[in-house]
Amino acid sequence: MGKYSTISVPVRVRKVLEEAKGEEEWGDFLLGLYMESRRLKSKEAFEKLAKVLTEEELNRILESSEEFKKGFELR
Repeated sequence: MGKYSTISVPVRVRKVLEEAKGEEEWGDFLLGLYMESRRLKSKEAFEKLAKVLTEEELNRILESSEEFKKGFELR
């Protein structure tokens, strides 16, 4: 992972995290927690948006997104 740094956390938090990480390296474990948190937040935001928007609006967003991606295709 390269250089290391120390992060101060309460002892009880350290014990819980240490048990959850098992044999995994701290860096990999913490990055995994972060990535999972981002994924769940994105999913939650999408689900909230899907409840608010109509199917037509969602389809327009999808079409717009696909057009945007086409602009970045390699030629």
